[in-house]
Amino acid sequence: MPTPRRWELAAACFAWGLSGLAGAGPAAAGSAAQPGQSVGLPVGAQIPHGLYLITAANFGVRDTAPGVTPLNVNTVTLAWATPWNVLGGRVQLFAGAPYSAVAPQKGAWQSGFGQPLLAGQLAWDLGGDVGFSYLLGGYFPSRTGFTTQAPSLTHRFALSYVGNDWNVTGHLFYGHFLGDRPPPGVATYPDYMNLDLTATRKFGKWQVGAVAFASTDLPTGVAGYRSQGQVAVGGLVGYNFGPVNLQAFVTRDVIDRHYGGRDTRAWLRAVIPLYQDKQEAAPGRTLVTREQSR
Repeated sequence: MPTPRRWELAAACFAWGLSGLAGAGPAAAGSAAQPGQSVGLPVGAQIPHGLYLITAANFGVRDTAPGVTPLNVNTVTLAWATPWNVLGGRVQLFAGAPYSAVAPQKGAWQSGFGQPLLAGQLAWDLGGDVGFSYLLGGYFPSRTGFTTQAPSLTHRFALSYVGNDWNVTGHLFYGHFLGDRPPPGVATYPDYMNLDLTATRKFGKWQVGAVAFASTDLPTGVAGYRSQGQVAVGGLVGYNFGPVNLQAFVTRDVIDRHYGGRDTRAWLRAVIPLYQDKQEAAPGRTLVTREQSR
């Protein structure tokens, strides 16, 4: 199928990895994958063979009266798009870890490493500019007190349309915590579902469009636990500089449930190819598709 430009495909690979690396929610809530980290990317599409480095950062403030709660999340991910196929799907592998900082109610800043993630993905070309992918990954325990600490599995399903310079993508996360969980009153780690949505279009080296995401805790069976959830919307701008691609977007909660206030957040990504298969790269254009040089 005609594929999106190469930087988008590489970034899609990283979205699977880095979007689960944050582990930056407060210990009272559950999502090990920071909601919204994959928006703007064609996560369901296959990516060209190669080795990539992604750096990503976001900073936001939640209006938790009487004060506010700022949160910063930074991730570094190494991703390998292998030359192998399994069951007709391209194999991608990921490893990385986040570093986060939070200042509850304008209190003293706390910072530390969150949960590292190891994951593998299969991505299928369905034809007609449509791709589908599935990822299975595992989060390792963390000793940073304000992040999620318990080990968990993450399952992720993505469907992307990438024809005619469009990227229309839905990306569903399901997270399941493993082993013994903290006793009631210490922390509650509910299983969770997140949904990231993208509708963007390319204009030359530029990419613009709308993004949105939603998240919800699943039932815990813990008496008195107030399930958290949110819906956020925003806009995205991206630019392909050649060997490095940047994306920036801003999101704002329009619905929040038991978070104590709504969050406004700015995000920035940079995708850096360390190695790419020359047969898949167009001459002189590091970040384009295998088949097109327009």
